[in-house]
Amino acid sequence: MIARPPIAVPLSAGLVLAVLTLLLIVEPAIVAQVDGPLSERLRGYAADRPALVTVLRYATDLAATVSFVAAGVAATVVFALRRERPRAWFCGVVTAVVPAGWFTGQWLLHRPRPVDGFITVAANGFPSGHTTNAAAVAVAVLLLAWPSVSRRGRLLVVTLVCLGAGFIGATRLLLLAHWPVDVIGGCLLAVLLVSLVARWAPGPPGPPAPPVTTPGKVSSRDGPCEVRRS
Repeated sequence: MIARPPIAVPLSAGLVLAVLTLLLIVEPAIVAQVDGPLSERLRGYAADRPALVTVLRYATDLAATVSFVAAGVAATVVFALRRERPRAWFCGVVTAVVPAGWFTGQWLLHRPRPVDGFITVAANGFPSGHTTNAAAVAVAVLLLAWPSVSRRGRLLVVTLVCLGAGFIGATRLLLLAHWPVDVIGGCLLAVLLVSLVARWAPGPPGPPAPPVTTPGKVSSRDGPCEVRRS
């Protein structure tokens, strides 16, 4: 089983993402008023902690595209071997569309990354690919686990996946690999894409069809028997 979020979830995420994208195209100076000061504060914080920066350079790769695709393929294969077709389909499609989604966004929108960051990336910055990958894993795990866990279990799952995605987003900001709006855009894109895939996922197989009977006959374990009227 896969939890199917209400349509308001992808619609809301898509609307906010569209507004952010429009602002970046039409009025980038407005976004810069928020991005610039926060990134400079993070730069100062990370510059005073070189050991932290070294750790984050490795930790951030947990959400690299290679890691994301490898985990998605593994989950798809496991569910397929267990004959859980809807879950296998869900994981396979998420693995394909999420990297394609953020890559398309970066390709279409020219959004330079922070200058002189602690890591150097040549591609455009919006949305953050690492953040999109991490948030997509978080939403996917939540939707897969939601139908089969208790209320306390759901709270635990929500806490863990939010911490995981938030950690990756924080690494991108502290390393100055992205602006804050890039990270927000990655989260919104993940919610949009994974929610839509979940809503389109095939349902579990239905119950077997009842045996076909004809008038004057009844079914038994050994096959249909004709009923004779005296």
